[in-house]
Amino acid sequence: MKAVLALVFSSAVALTASAKIVTRTVRYEHAGVKLSGYLAYDDTFTTQGKIPGVVIVHEWWGQNDYVRGRAEQLAKLGYAAFALDMYGAGESTSDPKRAGELAGQFYGKPLMAERAQAGLDQLLATGLVDPNRVAAIGYCFGGSTVQALAYSGAPLAGVVSFHGGLIPVPAEAAAKTKAKILVCNGGADGFVPSKDIDAFITSMNAGKFDYQFISYAGAVHAFTNPDADAMSAKSGLKGIGYNAAADRRSWQHMKDFFAEIFAVAPRP
Repeated sequence: MKAVLALVFSSAVALTASAKIVTRTVRYEHAGVKLSGYLAYDDTFTTQGKIPGVVIVHEWWGQNDYVRGRAEQLAKLGYAAFALDMYGAGESTSDPKRAGELAGQFYGKPLMAERAQAGLDQLLATGLVDPNRVAAIGYCFGGSTVQALAYSGAPLAGVVSFHGGLIPVPAEAAAKTKAKILVCNGGADGFVPSKDIDAFITSMNAGKFDYQFISYAGAVHAFTNPDADAMSAKSGLKGIGYNAAADRRSWQHMKDFFAEIFAVAPRP
């Protein structure tokens, strides 16, 4: 028995030692725009078959270290994560004016969901993921984007919006939307007015969407980003700030949500 236990233990140690987070840049194109995504996964999980996948949509700042770090966090949880590129060439900025220009080209247009779908297609094309267990998450602008992607009828099990603007629900969305929806909203987010929240909840109930709307007391816009305070000071953009408690709680709510929609054990 001791010999068997020793063998099992040594095998587990060897497996852990050989495990690693694999990351790579993925070049792709949509509507003539050259894009640069970031793929991350743990090769330990992929040896066991196809795994759940998560598309990540960046804040209006663009595809930067923050969103790539989130991809790596998801990889450690056993997911294949793809931080897509909405702007082209992996562009990012710290200038609010430029960020507004970049993000502004998508709101209210089919391009928002179409560009996100191009990223989803790249994740599916890796061959790593189970196409029936794919979700999308997004931050700020990215939170709005994953809502638009869900409403388009994309083949997603669920979407999570972290401090994202609440976009109007299209009339035909209820019949097309396959995804369950989790919205993680800052209770003191001045960028998401109460009238938008009321309209969103009314639309969700009217359309009989499977949704959750969670509000974190005292949290302002960008509450998940540890760099939000520094970015506010540097850029002069008011109303954004990090909230450690809301960050921790919303991440846990996301993990519980994934456990449900992917039918997996909750991740530690």
